[in-house]
Amino acid sequence: MKNSVTKIAIFYFLVILCLGKSYGQTVYLPHYTTKDGLPSNNCYYTLQDQKGFIWVATDAGVSRFDGSVFENFSVDDGLPDNQILQLRQDSKGRIWFMALNGQLSYFLNGKIHNESNDANLKELNLNGVVVSFLEDSKGRLWFGTNNNVIGVWDGKKTTKIISNSSDQKYQNVFIYEDEKNNIRAVNRTANFIFFNGLFVPSKTEIFPVSYKAINRINGKIYFLNQHGLNTIEKGVTKEVLKLSPQLLNSNLGYILLGEKKLWFSNDDGVKGINLDGTGIKNFLQNISVNQTIRDNQGNLWFTTRNGIYKLPKVKDQLFTFGKEDGLNNAVIKSIVKDKNNRLWLGSNNSTINILDLKTKKTSQIKLPDATKYNTIKQLVVDKKNKRIFFASDYGLGSVSSSYPINANFKFLKETNNLMFVVKNFAIDSTSKLTLSMSSGVVIINDRNELQFSSFKHTEDKDFFKDRSYRVFYDRQQNLWFSNINGLSEFNYNKLNKHYEKYPLLTKRINDIRQMADGSIAMATDGYGIVIFKDGKIAHVINHKKGLSNNIINKLFVRGEYLWAISNTGINRISIVNGLISINAFDDVNGILSDDLNDLYIDKDTAYFATNNGLVYFAYNHSLQNTTPPKIYINAIINNKKTLDLTSGSFTLRPNEQNLIINYSAIDFKNRNISYRYRLKNKGAWIETKNRRLELSSLEPGEYTFEVCAKSQNSNWSEPAKVKLILEKRYYQSWWFIGILVIGVGYLIYFVGVRITKRQKNKEQEQLLLKNKILMLEQQALQAMMNPHFVFNVMNSIQHFINTQNTMSANKVLTGFARLIRKNLEICTQSYISLEEEINYLNLYLSLEKNRFGEKFQYEIIVDEEIDKEETFIPSMLLQPYIENAIWHGIMPKEEGGNVTIDIKEVNDENLLISITDDGIGIDNSLAAKKDGHQSKGMTLTNERINLLNKIEAKAIHLDIKQNGKTGTIVSISVPMNK
Repeated sequence: MKNSVTKIAIFYFLVILCLGKSYGQTVYLPHYTTKDGLPSNNCYYTLQDQKGFIWVATDAGVSRFDGSVFENFSVDDGLPDNQILQLRQDSKGRIWFMALNGQLSYFLNGKIHNESNDANLKELNLNGVVVSFLEDSKGRLWFGTNNNVIGVWDGKKTTKIISNSSDQKYQNVFIYEDEKNNIRAVNRTANFIFFNGLFVPSKTEIFPVSYKAINRINGKIYFLNQHGLNTIEKGVTKEVLKLSPQLLNSNLGYILLGEKKLWFSNDDGVKGINLDGTGIKNFLQNISVNQTIRDNQGNLWFTTRNGIYKLPKVKDQLFTFGKEDGLNNAVIKSIVKDKNNRLWLGSNNSTINILDLKTKKTSQIKLPDATKYNTIKQLVVDKKNKRIFFASDYGLGSVSSSYPINANFKFLKETNNLMFVVKNFAIDSTSKLTLSMSSGVVIINDRNELQFSSFKHTEDKDFFKDRSYRVFYDRQQNLWFSNINGLSEFNYNKLNKHYEKYPLLTKRINDIRQMADGSIAMATDGYGIVIFKDGKIAHVINHKKGLSNNIINKLFVRGEYLWAISNTGINRISIVNGLISINAFDDVNGILSDDLNDLYIDKDTAYFATNNGLVYFAYNHSLQNTTPPKIYINAIINNKKTLDLTSGSFTLRPNEQNLIINYSAIDFKNRNISYRYRLKNKGAWIETKNRRLELSSLEPGEYTFEVCAKSQNSNWSEPAKVKLILEKRYYQSWWFIGILVIGVGYLIYFVGVRITKRQKNKEQEQLLLKNKILMLEQQALQAMMNPHFVFNVMNSIQHFINTQNTMSANKVLTGFARLIRKNLEICTQSYISLEEEINYLNLYLSLEKNRFGEKFQYEIIVDEEIDKEETFIPSMLLQPYIENAIWHGIMPKEEGGNVTIDIKEVNDENLLISITDDGIGIDNSLAAKKDGHQSKGMTLTNERINLLNKIEAKAIHLDIKQNGKTGTIVSISVPMNK
């Protein structure tokens, strides 16, 4: 009875759709349009050149594609017309552009050659659209046109061949060279062979439906006629594959043969069919396709009026499974796989899709209460109870994993009928179900009952408060959870708050998984992946180490590998002996960006839940080390002028050394290309993601620019090289440096001679000055021995002798003798101590006092702070001024007078010596002398002071002035020599 009630309830609450229909799978075709860099979506022709670049002709110019970037060329770059209908390459590497206006041009070594810049192309104007192209065994180029003209060009001269026949025209001919080196031309109505400078009718019967429907493969001609695909063997037409007239009469594009398959296109897409008529494949239905080509990596490219598409080779193909394949909703949020080889896909609109991987059969589960179970964001397989658990934001339930054979739905109930929000959930290997909720972490001990009470939990035992984000059980049944505080671990009723020890673990954690070695991997919201082992942070894997993004949304562990998805792609990580290896899926990452919601990694296939359905691909071969991408130097621009890359070496003048070097790697599978370059053979490599290098400050010399490329799963490529020789500026050349050295040497010599001469002259001048000073000192000595003074002293001595005053006579004579001896001593010294100078002055003044008696008084005052024995002044400096004060200042006065000598230290460097008398005054004395007589001693002393000031660093300053109406002050500032 209970089972019946359950079934009835399920019937009322669920609409179970088991479609029972098988669907195929859709191969994803990468699509490139103007959003990716094409100049226009209206594409006419595609060509892969000898280097590997894909060229695309459009109605807005030509584009060159290296797998990552489209480089566009237009009339601004040298094209004769922006509407380019075909592209062809000759054996010399020239890419020929067939323009709508009929003008021909070609691209070689970074430059477009046209009739304006290449004289050999001026005559190569066929006045029509070129529809076919041939380079024959002699190197001549043949051009078939749409206007009855065939042109042949030998590199210099153009020959035009025109049909004069009214019924056999050369219009829209396909030109080829047969096995006998005959040049042939065919169209829908006629066959021609080149003979004696003309095309004449031939007996072959090749009548293609269009010049686009014929091709030469491995020396054999294949073409489509009104019956199907044909070939020519020994001049006989042989049918290879019969095709429907409806198809043959459609607007066919260029055909492609290869790998025993014919590819043809029209306004209804692309068809591929085996040559035995089996294995038909259709792509791009309802899209007008003009051409199909196969590149050297085995990929097919479809040229359409809506950009270009790429069909990767089989092992690189990416498959999608969406609404057109059987899903009722293209948005998939979660994914798991059951033991029956079925994928469970959580979707929007309260739907779970189930996909049988073997049969591609789909079925759906429609859950009740679309509001509550609107988005199924998580699915978990319960192997023990053979159930599938599912959760939305506001509900959780489970269903039998054998559905639809057995349903047995159960839904989580809060016993108080309170609303709850489920962030995430986890089950252990026993019976527990743990919920990560906005209110905290709740542990339900028996998940078969699927009920809980918000009020009957014990904190830190089966409930942990605070908003949580993720819960996870490891293989040891330890519970790991992250909340607003950070990461915690709960085991054996013990709570370990790891975030308290490691600040990094306080960051938000989006997913938790256990790796094969037992370590815990955590996807963080901005800090990459944290690997936690033995209670420590073992590794932090982030963008700098190769991760696609630091914001990781989901993790998955398969064997020894950790898979991660983010908004920018997929990574597979392995850690072996502490070394981290990160693989990227560059060809997939660009497709799945911003769409990845969840992942499931099988043993050989990776499945991804996206907003556009299920996406999956085989991954084992994709992760093997691939061949390094080819690297080329595309352009060297010197002062805004593109250099011709024909030469591998460039010599640049000093004003031509502002360089821009453009380079790129060709890889149509990997978009994440790294580059490295250097300028010296043994220099250090510099890694970069840029495809452009600017050089403006190189020193003159020889450089070899080398650049390599690598994808994330390859080694470095062989370098592309170019030699650069930067000429020196004139002032850096050897001859200029030689002249400069000679000139500087002469200048140094000249200046040295002048300085030496000047020094010698100065020394000689100094010597003359010193000799003059000595002479002046001798003259000063003579002046000091004034004849009148000597005469008067001798008279005084005679007077004392005559009056028999022998004591006075002896005293005067002794003083006079001492004065003469002192004069003789100081005349040989330029400087004497202040002590000697004062003693000398006392001798002199005492004799003068003896002559004049009480009529003459004197006083010598010396500052007590002056060290008289260690202070030196020029010799014979003061006596002439004192003598002048006595004879010309005091003696003219009947009452006599006083002389005061005051010596003071002004600062640490100078002495101020003042000689003050109260005589008649110098101004009055000079006015009384009618003959202008001046003291000889003072004149010699003044001249001597001037000479001393020239040879000494510090000058002597002299000032003589009358003190009011009478009296004179002589002030002498003398530098102290200690």
